[in-house]
Amino acid sequence: MEFLTNPNILFYLAAYLIGGIPFGLILAHYFVGVDIKESGSRSIGATNVLRVVKEKDPVLAKKLAVATLLLDAMKGVLVLLVAKMAGMPEATLWAIAVLAVAGHCFSPYLMFEGGKGVATGVGVMAFMMPDATAIALVVWFLLGKTLKISSLASLGALITLIVASYVLHPDVPHIHSHAPIWIIAIIVVYKHLPNIVRLIRGEESKVA
Repeated sequence: MEFLTNPNILFYLAAYLIGGIPFGLILAHYFVGVDIKESGSRSIGATNVLRVVKEKDPVLAKKLAVATLLLDAMKGVLVLLVAKMAGMPEATLWAIAVLAVAGHCFSPYLMFEGGKGVATGVGVMAFMMPDATAIALVVWFLLGKTLKISSLASLGALITLIVASYVLHPDVPHIHSHAPIWIIAIIVVYKHLPNIVRLIRGEESKVA
């Protein structure tokens, strides 16, 4: 059981378990009494919270969606902050970032189902690589405003993030690899596969 006292292992477990907390599901159930896993896209993220709750209370829907977005973004950042304060090395921080996103997308509390990973991914990437993330967020905002298709805006921002990471950080400090960014990207794309299929068919719904 010595591995349970290893600081790295403890932070990895914390990242995955905290990352897996389905805030959107909890908020929608507590305030509106709806199960977003059974409605809309069945995702636990902010977009589905907005879509599902809007049918009952449009004003509350926006508030809960924003709260979900912020909470999902911060749950990875929280573990990263504590780990950084504890003096954990950069490689450990990157592993924490990946595991937080994995926890959100494959939640241990939802039979390893979960959200799309966008908000949690933005949170951890903003902590680890704020400049590239800022550029990606601008693209996300512009695409979201013009196209009004959440998945397309998220995927466009993801591509921007990857490109920006190579341009601004051709040699990622301390780890000398873009592997964690690619792992996060692969997870996010995998969770968006149904959306990608709908985009190809022209069936992806817009967010009003």
